[in-house]
Amino acid sequence: MPYAVVNSITTSIGGEQSEQGSIRFGKEVLAHRPDVLFIDYALNDRGIGLERAKIAWEKMIQEAMANGTKIILMTPTPDLKEDILSASSKLAKHSSQIRQLAQKYQIGLVDSYRLFQAIAKTEDLKDYMAQSNHINEKGHQVVANAILEFLVWNRNNYSKNRSI
Repeated sequence: MPYAVVNSITTSIGGEQSEQGSIRFGKEVLAHRPDVLFIDYALNDRGIGLERAKIAWEKMIQEAMANGTKIILMTPTPDLKEDILSASSKLAKHSSQIRQLAQKYQIGLVDSYRLFQAIAKTEDLKDYMAQSNHINEKGHQVVANAILEFLVWNRNNYSKNRSI
């Protein structure tokens, strides 16, 4: 069984959306010279809309790629105030845009939103939530398992066409 020492640095700021994050991205994120970078802003990006969010995400993706950083985009976790099964919800639209960015740039994607959509078909999402728009320990375990699965799969199936 392989082992690794992992140093995790969290540079996020609560309530921050991607435009704000992109402003400090070079100085406060890339300055740490990460090997792998997770980008996850969709819950807060609903306030700035799809177009502005896309510009900010692409700016961060392009800067990270120019620095040789591997990137994993994250679709959002649920917000109980939105119908997670509706394709017209704001989070569904942001999730779709994030999937398109991952495909466009051939970078990693952990699709938390799809996982929680599947869960919502058979279980009450309240069991996964600490509050209406933040997951609890059980919800975090869903996302952590998806990240681990992504990393293990990519370790076993690495190709030059994938970012991770």
